[in-house]
Amino acid sequence: MKNFILTIFLIICAQFSFAQGDVPTLKKTVSKISDFVPAGWKLLTEAKGDLNKDGLVDVAMVIENTDRKNFVSNAGGLGGDTLNTNPRYLLVAFKKVNGLYELVAKNTKFIPSENSQDSPCLTDPFGQEGGIEIVKGLLQIHFQNFYSCGAWEIYNFDYIFRFQHQKFELIGYNKSSLHRSSGDETATTMNFSTMKMNYTSGTNAFKDGGKPKTSWKNIKPRKLLDLNTITEDAVNAFDH
Repeated sequence: MKNFILTIFLIICAQFSFAQGDVPTLKKTVSKISDFVPAGWKLLTEAKGDLNKDGLVDVAMVIENTDRKNFVSNAGGLGGDTLNTNPRYLLVAFKKVNGLYELVAKNTKFIPSENSQDSPCLTDPFGQEGGIEIVKGLLQIHFQNFYSCGAWEIYNFDYIFRFQHQKFELIGYNKSSLHRSSGDETATTMNFSTMKMNYTSGTNAFKDGGKPKTSWKNIKPRKLLDLNTITEDAVNAFDH
């Protein structure tokens, strides 16, 4: 009986440990940036700059899990033979006067994995022409959707966040497209501070002399999106 109880206890402990490994515990305060990266994860990229106007250099980073179980075989034949579906986290930390870094924002759903089982032809949206940067106190996150098969369009997305009201709020969004065959281009810009957006078409990457057409419209006022909870498709609601 004792052996049976011990066996059950060990199984529960193993399952608990597995779950903890899938959702790592992140440190709240560190002395060096690398200490934010939990065991079994890696630092993918980082950007530095003053985000809260205190004269100190803050940091935004993306970390990625390296668990082998998240490298899955692609049996469909389209795209690569192996797909890396490891999750990525976006972290933002403020530097303090004492030299420590304090974690102030985290998103576990916004940065897409290198590959997707639903879209195996999609190259890494964050690694292709994407990334993060801090420009004039604003956090900018860039993605690109480029499909090696099944689609002709290339899409670029820019998300612009400002630290205000004690959180990072989305104040700007840009989306552009290029048709790889025809060269036709479109661009959409949304300003969530003025609640206005514009749509431009009529230009061509392969031809000169195009006549761009731009239309403007107001965006229905909504609560600004928060970096901690934003998802890839959250901005679509502002276009309706």
